[in-house]
Amino acid sequence: MKYDFDSVINRRDTDSMKWDVEVNELPMWVADMDYITAPEILDALKERLDHGILGYPVIPGRWYDAYINWWKDRHDLAMKRESLVFCSGVIPAVSAMIRAFSLPGSNVLIEPPVYNCFFNIIKGNGRKVQESPLIYKNGAYERDFEELEKQMSDPETELMILCNPQNPTGNIWKKEELAKIGELAEKHGVKIISDEIHCDLTEPGMGYVPFAAASPVCADIGISFIAPTKAFNLAGLKTAAVYVCNEETREKVKKALDTDELSEPNAFASTAAIAAFEKGGPWLDGLREYISENRKTVYDFLHDELPQIHAVKGFATYLMWLDISGLKKDTDKFAAFLRKQTGLFLSPGVIFGQQGMDFLRMNIACPKSVLMDGLSRLKAGADEWMKKGEK
Repeated sequence: MKYDFDSVINRRDTDSMKWDVEVNELPMWVADMDYITAPEILDALKERLDHGILGYPVIPGRWYDAYINWWKDRHDLAMKRESLVFCSGVIPAVSAMIRAFSLPGSNVLIEPPVYNCFFNIIKGNGRKVQESPLIYKNGAYERDFEELEKQMSDPETELMILCNPQNPTGNIWKKEELAKIGELAEKHGVKIISDEIHCDLTEPGMGYVPFAAASPVCADIGISFIAPTKAFNLAGLKTAAVYVCNEETREKVKKALDTDELSEPNAFASTAAIAAFEKGGPWLDGLREYISENRKTVYDFLHDELPQIHAVKGFATYLMWLDISGLKKDTDKFAAFLRKQTGLFLSPGVIFGQQGMDFLRMNIACPKSVLMDGLSRLKAGADEWMKKGEK
């Protein structure tokens, strides 16, 4: 079946967080795709709705099988059923893990530039943000393991949140890198939370390594969060899973999720996940091809029309990390200027940490015509910025 990613769907006035903007604005910020989800998923949801009774559900056996089979076939990880735990969302569940596995006032380690919600939930839970920044070198990112160990060795550091694959840079971490992180974490008594929500959105022909698959140590100390929500555009359904191999850790995870009322599914949560993992593969493969073409379009446009902006080479997610240091380092100011002048709404890089000061994040999961509109607005705004001689 050929799937349609070109049609422009009007999302205004649909209670969409992304599209709750002025009529002249084009939002390309939050990680929310502008594609209708896989028809196989919609069919399953319609069938569930047609039943007409939406009472309290339980997690069926097919939910476990769907995850297990998908991760085995797609990611070469043989998961055990008892190691999977339902949760109603990655970020609220990560927040619960922070409270369960660290003390108030302790450090939670992250690697900026990184997903901005990590900063918020660490501070919101009364913990301190500890940083081991990624190194931006020759247009790409790498990890400083000496610095990482230095931060892990701090006796107040009990927890690390890993973004795998990485948001916003699009990095896919190698197995050796993940194994090294696990080795250092075990050495210094640090528990690893691995956010793997973007794992199915890799470039065609490329995979990712689940943290739990990197080594036996990683499997033992890791708490991995996985979900169909990013890959299949199901964020509003609140359906995700935690994969925890260590039995003692898993019991603590379950207790934390139960305490925060995060372990009960809504009426459509398991239906959507099962349909996604059982029948959504062809749709997802088509999506990945489409996003890959969009990514190439951005690279070519910037090279030909706007060389002052450089797109960091990424291999995962549908988010592009734009280096705008050739224009201006204060991304807050430039992003605000861009939105006011052209209506283009991008995420200023500084919200992902001070290391993002020279960057903008752009969501390219949209029809090609919308992407070209966004790129034209980006060029118009940059040209106006340079003409005004902004500094």
